[in-house]
Amino acid sequence: MGSEAMVAGVELGGTKSIAVVGRGHEIIDRFRVPTTTPEETLGALSAKLAAWRDAYRPEAIGIASFGPISVSEGRMLPTPKPHWAGADIVGPLGDGFDRVAFHTDVTGAALGEGRYGAAAGLSDYLYVTVGTGVGMGIIVGGQPVTGMMHPEAGHIRVRRRTGDDFAGACPFHGDCLEGLVSGPAIAARTGKPAHLLTADDPAWRDVADALGEAFATLFLTLSPARIIVGGGVGLGQPQLLPMVRERVVAALGGYLGFVDAQSIDERIVPAGLGDEAGPLGTMVMAQALLDAA
Repeated sequence: MGSEAMVAGVELGGTKSIAVVGRGHEIIDRFRVPTTTPEETLGALSAKLAAWRDAYRPEAIGIASFGPISVSEGRMLPTPKPHWAGADIVGPLGDGFDRVAFHTDVTGAALGEGRYGAAAGLSDYLYVTVGTGVGMGIIVGGQPVTGMMHPEAGHIRVRRRTGDDFAGACPFHGDCLEGLVSGPAIAARTGKPAHLLTADDPAWRDVADALGEAFATLFLTLSPARIIVGGGVGLGQPQLLPMVRERVVAALGGYLGFVDAQSIDERIVPAGLGDEAGPLGTMVMAQALLDAA
């Protein structure tokens, strides 16, 4: 790995977007703007990036965006967010930069956690955000997984707990993982937001069961050393991860020697960087371009 250079990054979120400039783990300056229309949001971000190019001379930029996106084309795919379907992302934000990295916001956060957070030192791990939706950044051999598009493992189907007849809240799949455990799904199931539920509300058993089934499947298919959990639901309920860990061990039934009752606390952990995972991840993306040059 080469020396850490001055780089820029943009985390484009569904409600707010953040631009940063810095070196290594140090963010020297940041800029936040509401995510409204592409013209307003990308215009404001591009103007700030232009000013930073003059002031700091960043050598590369990492862009991590809400999705779905086309990584190869640098643009937004059809999305329920008004005005953003088909929007060119890399064009305006990458203008003036010789090196541009582009991926999903959850992959950016995964790379941030891998460099500075809960997955530091690991080459094979997953970052799962459970909040308004469920997103997954999958890192294998130190690199994000990208096939025909970025992973959408938040929409996998899971085996349902006996007696749980909730129809699910995903408009595409009903009771996929996101349709069972996201913030909107919990609100639809219980009639109140997740943060208003008590820790012993029966709904948490259903959420933990669905996440446990999904994580067991991910351990079986990808063999990650660790699954890092973030997001408002994932980090906002201290009782949830212990319940998920218990369900994973039960679902695997002793089949995987590296995921058992003795090791499970190290296999499923809370995110370490909080809200800084995304911004730092964009800088990691940019630095990786320079390291590979």
